Amino acid sequence: MTDATLNNIKLAPREATTWQRLQVNRNWLGLWFMLPAAAFLILFLAYPLGLGVWISFTDARIGRGGDFVGLENYEWLWDDTVFWLSVFNTLLYTIVASAFKFAVGLYLALLLNQNLPFKAILRAVVLIPFIVPTVLSAIAFWWLFDSQFSIISWTLKKAGLISTNIDFLGDVWNARWSVIFANIWRGVPFVAITLLAGLQTVSPTLYEAATIDGANKWQIFRHVTYPLLTPIIAVVMTFSVLFTFTDFQLIWVLTRGGPVNATQLMATLSYQRAILGGHLGEGAAISTAMIPFLLAAILISWFGLQRRKWQQGENND
Repeated sequence: MTDATLNNIKLAPREATTWQRLQVNRNWLGLWFMLPAAAFLILFLAYPLGLGVWISFTDARIGRGGDFVGLENYEWLWDDTVFWLSVFNTLLYTIVASAFKFAVGLYLALLLNQNLPFKAILRAVVLIPFIVPTVLSAIAFWWLFDSQFSIISWTLKKAGLISTNIDFLGDVWNARWSVIFANIWRGVPFVAITLLAGLQTVSPTLYEAATIDGANKWQIFRHVTYPLLTPIIAVVMTFSVLFTFTDFQLIWVLTRGGPVNATQLMATLSYQRAILGGHLGEGAAISTAMIPFLLAAILISWFGLQRRKWQQGENND
């Protein structure tokens, strides 16, 4: 082979390895930024969740490891009337409180979105119940609902509406409605401020066009405001349901699940069985039983987010 032939031969470029392509591919940039957050979630969320599910299949107790017992803890819970009562209380607590928080929060958001005097101060005041620590709020409600010194009972007696003090936390249904009211008071600001932020993104020209077309206030809300708020409502109500379903501090400080387990939620019952009773496997099984309900709430949010397709000009079939 002549020298001229050798000079005309061009060496084929060396193909880059997969790792080298990943280092320079801009499409993978998001992955590198997500890795620290993913590691944090795996370490502090996924691992404890998996460990809790595993413990639910064992007979572990405080102070000693447990042996694998399969579905024995779940079979025990299936025949446990207190567990099913806690499921009923949790669903009642979550559904009623979440519905009222949405209704009141949406009303406050629409009200605060108007041109009101001292609007900034009013928005700050609305946030107070949410930023106050839960335990302090629970102690305040504990005094409000006290069977002897309740300011509510005192006011109603002075007004001549009742003759004896109301037993807020000693009666079964009074206790249930009392803790629900306390949760609504704490949760409304979160819903209101989040929906208010969503209202701020709605273009005023849409309202002007609807008004020119002769739409009244209800029609404007029904056909303009509500559809545009649907994705935000899906997200905020999912978080609201999750926070309410897993509520522990408020119930534990106010009633500790009483009277006669009338306010016992799945979260408080899990703590009572696992930590106070020492039966870690049984408590973990109660906590694991909460997962299907939480997944259902997340799926509802996901389907709600699909409503964004029509805003982006896509079909929403």
